[in-house]
Formats: sequence, C-alpha cells, structure tokens
Amino acid sequence: MPGTLYLCATPIGNLEDMTYRAVRTLKEVDLIAAEDTRNSIKLLNHFEIHTPMTSYHEYNKYEKGRKLVEKLLEGADIALITDAGTPGISDPGEELAAMCHEAGIRVTAVPGAAACITALTISGLPTRRFAFEAFLPSDKKEREYVLESLEKESRTIVLYEAPHRLVKTLKLLYERLGDRRISVCRELTKRHETVYQSVLSEAAAYYEQNAPKGECVLVIEGLNRQELVRQEQERWADMSIEEHMEHYLSRGMDRKEAMKQTAKDRGVPKREIYNYLEKQKS
Repeated sequence: MPGTLYLCATPIGNLEDMTYRAVRTLKEVDLIAAEDTRNSIKLLNHFEIHTPMTSYHEYNKYEKGRKLVEKLLEGADIALITDAGTPGISDPGEELAAMCHEAGIRVTAVPGAAACITALTISGLPTRRFAFEAFLPSDKKEREYVLESLEKESRTIVLYEAPHRLVKTLKLLYERLGDRRISVCRELTKRHETVYQSVLSEAAAYYEQNAPKGECVLVIEGLNRQELVRQEQERWADMSIEEHMEHYLSRGMDRKEAMKQTAKDRGVPKREIYNYLEKQKS
C-alpha cells in the first residue's frame, strides 16, 4: 500500500504554536521533506525529532517531487514542512500535493499556523470574503495582470511582501488602488508583532521614515461594491447607447435582452433605453 503525504504546519515565529499532533507526526513518519534543511534542523532539534530529512524546494520541486512520489508508492510516509507556516501556501508544496493526487497517494494536512490567516484575523478589516495573492509577481506582465484584477476586487486583499520592497509596493498599490485602508502586519506571533492600521498613502510615508524589519503581510480593504457599480457605470457611459446595444447583439443576445442588460449596466430604467432607440428611428 502507498504511504501518506502529511502537510505539516510549523510555527511562523512562536515555537509554542507547534501542535502536539505535528510533533508526533514528524516523529512517526519515515522521512521529512523540508524547504530549507538548515533552518528546519533547529526546529526538529528543539522538539527532539530525529527523523531523517531531505530538501524539497522551489528549485528541485519537480525532480525531487518524482523521487518523493516513488518513495510514497513504495509505502513510505512522508511529512512536508516549509520554513514557516502551512505547506502549499505560496510555496512548492502545492506541486507535490498535486503529483501525489495524480499518483493515487493519500494527502492529508496537520493544520497549524498560516501567516495570511493570522494577519487577516487581526487586521481589523472584513474577514468574511478575502482574496489571497501571496507575493506580487516579479514578471512585469504578470504583475500588471494581477494589479488590474485587484483594482476591481471587492474582497479584502491579502499580500505578502519583504521589508526591503515594502515602500515600493505600498506606493504602487496606492497608485493603482487608490487610498484604501490597510493593515501592515509584521513579526507575526513574535515579541515585536505589530499591526499598523492606516491608508495606503500614509503607510508608504510612514515606512519611508521607519524602515520595516521582518516579513510583512498586507491586508487591504476591498473596493466598495457601490463604488464598483459606479465605476462600471462610468465605463459604459463612455460608450454610446447604440454601441452598448451592439456589444450585446453581436454576442447573440436578442434585442429585448440587450436593452435590459444595457439599462442595467448604465443604471437606468429599461424604458429609458427603449424610448431613446425609438426616438433615433424617427
């Protein structure tokens, strides 16, 4: 029988957040796959875990992933850990989990800390609906695609950022999203944990004067739904009613439905669109 892949969460700063189940699992599995063995050995030594360890990271995830899948198919149980937090969240753990599912190997989680959830819950911003984007892409085209989607995002946004890029990112977000509310969460679960609540423009100015330390999680207010509707209406207003109707008619929509959708887009009664079109005929 194949073994099991355990996705084991580890502390994001405070060692007391390590769960009893995570310690037991790491002691019982046959092998631990770690993002950085030099970093993880400190954690394992602290909890007196002597299980063999191997590296699994962004730069060997496919080659090493295949080897780990082979071991799992032979019956070995393997635990995957990241440097901090939950494997598979903004790290190559998602690739290994997908490979295991494809091979028919059981994948389970040993839950624990996750920086994105920790920051969201203490941010003071709405938590019911949120969009997690991890780090903004370094590739210019990919980053532009993400920023365009965030401009219209009505859910609370959660991003990761390194301290040396924080000010640049805050300025970019202010430029693209406007002066939305933000909570900058740093040093989560550690002694010097801070939550700086402000708006994007003020946050950028603050961290220019106060150099940040430690990894940061940015929790940003989503676009107000009324504002989103207003922006959509403004976009359609730049188009003539005839062009607006043709937009839907060319997609196979009948005239009645096209009028209904055009009126909805522009925030006006359908009768207004009908009367305008009839007037144009005469």
